[in-house]
Amino acid sequence: ELSLQHLKFEINKSDVYHIVFQFPLINRSGLLPKMISEFHNNDGKDCILELHDIPGGAKAFELVAKFCYDVKIELNALNVVAIRCASEYLQMTEDHGEGNLIMQTENFLEEVLGDWNDSMKALQTCKDVLPYAEELHIVTRCINSLAAKASVDPTLFGWPMIGQANTKNLGGTILWNGIGPGGKSRSPGADWWYKDVAFLDLPTYRRLILAMKSKGMKPDNVAGSLMHYAKMCLPGLSRQSGFHDSTDCFPCTNSTAIQSESDQRVLLEEIVELLPMERGVASSKFLLGLLQTAMIIHASPSCRENLEKRVAEQLEDAELEDILIPNLGYSVETLYDIDCMQRILDRFVSFNQPEGITSPGIVDEGELMANAVALTPVTMVAKLMDGYLAEVASDVNLKLPKFQSLAAVIPDYARQSTDGIYHAIDIYLKVIFNFALFCTNLYHLHSHPWLTDSEREQLCRLMNCQNLSLEACTHAAQNERLPLRVLVQVLFFEQLRLRTTITSWFFSSDNVENSHARMLPKSSGGLNQAEITQEHVQNLSFEEMRSRVSDLEKECSSIREEIQKLERSESAWSIFSGKLGFGMRTKRFFGSKQASTDR
Repeated sequence: ELSLQHLKFEINKSDVYHIVFQFPLINRSGLLPKMISEFHNNDGKDCILELHDIPGGAKAFELVAKFCYDVKIELNALNVVAIRCASEYLQMTEDHGEGNLIMQTENFLEEVLGDWNDSMKALQTCKDVLPYAEELHIVTRCINSLAAKASVDPTLFGWPMIGQANTKNLGGTILWNGIGPGGKSRSPGADWWYKDVAFLDLPTYRRLILAMKSKGMKPDNVAGSLMHYAKMCLPGLSRQSGFHDSTDCFPCTNSTAIQSESDQRVLLEEIVELLPMERGVASSKFLLGLLQTAMIIHASPSCRENLEKRVAEQLEDAELEDILIPNLGYSVETLYDIDCMQRILDRFVSFNQPEGITSPGIVDEGELMANAVALTPVTMVAKLMDGYLAEVASDVNLKLPKFQSLAAVIPDYARQSTDGIYHAIDIYLKVIFNFALFCTNLYHLHSHPWLTDSEREQLCRLMNCQNLSLEACTHAAQNERLPLRVLVQVLFFEQLRLRTTITSWFFSSDNVENSHARMLPKSSGGLNQAEITQEHVQNLSFEEMRSRVSDLEKECSSIREEIQKLERSESAWSIFSGKLGFGMRTKRFFGSKQASTDR
């Protein structure tokens, strides 16, 4: 039998405890008597029990020892998990004393799990005592408790669940019950828990999100938490996107900061996988920011394809600055990633093809009216893509086939006006012309790499001259970079529009005059001289308009004949331009945008 002074406890190979009166400690534990009975020491001096793998280390052992010697200890959310695991390790069950430490810590742990903040603190301490906390299902219980509380409306129960990130507002300190100095209560929104869970490590956070999904949390709330977590843990994403206010963002803590590229890649791919599949739960700005970050850190092709598909499903909600994704490929030909935008746009058009429309080029007006709701996203994207084309058109490395392919994806019926695509085409032609002129002057070439007439005509087929506004027609009619055939089409439709306008005005005035004539009393003596004179002047003006309309029809007919006769040459163009009587000076039409392109 060992003497009292021979029993020592060695913890972590550095902390040695010499217990003078060891019986209370040994009697409360089922492990220590077994270790003593198995101990063999030849010199007979010291009995040292090695407890190197006790959960919580020396600090937890001290609290356990105090409990055994009836010294009052303070249990709280930060130490209850470690003491619970240490008591399990030492086998401090009810068989070794009534009200033993396992039961005491279990009862207190149940109280901890009833409060949001305490549950969060307990969950964060579990990482220090793994895998014991997993074996005792403490991690799972904490996660389920948090998921249950986050999945319900806190205002229904009046829970004081304002976490560490929500303790202050602009007006000052918020008290525990949500009442501030002004006396007004503050109701927490659906995002009240986002900032608290953002401090969890990725594996724990993933389990929490999955638990929330299983409990029926709304996809919008799940996506909102994922967006907040991504902003905090992916530095590149927070720099790009600028979500909400900068004061609302917390700097990355040591536990959540992702330093290496491989860690960022794993986190981003995990967030993309956890995002709910419902359309619109994540903003287009966030998805495009994720996509750009995925390209920077070389995420998996399946991850990038997933993001491109999600962006395509709600492309109409995107903004121009968000879709201008820099080209980060190994062979950088263009400033922006045109291929990525092409894939996104192809997917969008396939998602939003109106039923019954098989040929985008030929659409009946009745079909468009019947599919007005379906055409709304396509119309919005058409306007967005016209702006995108105008931006990328200033890149001198952008090849004509890529520009045409991207612009041709949007069907003609989606563009209510072709002013935007004309603006992009004009910028592209101007950039190519200036670059060709620069090459000619720099290398003293006799010919420059300018587009041929056939290529320019092919490019201009992307726009419908009939849908140009009057201001755009005026600009295009004097644009010397456009092909001759396109200029004639612009003039033709401009004069046709003028003819239609005058004719409609003439018939409208004629109908008004007839209605007034029918309203005059037949028994009146006669018209005075002033009324007769006014009617005569109106008749003369109508005759002049009829004559003008007739002249316009003749001029349009002559234009059709000239198109068939003229050859594409500089001499033919000079004769035709003199015959039509308009100069070749290009007027400013698009204001500051046109001026920026000239630069």
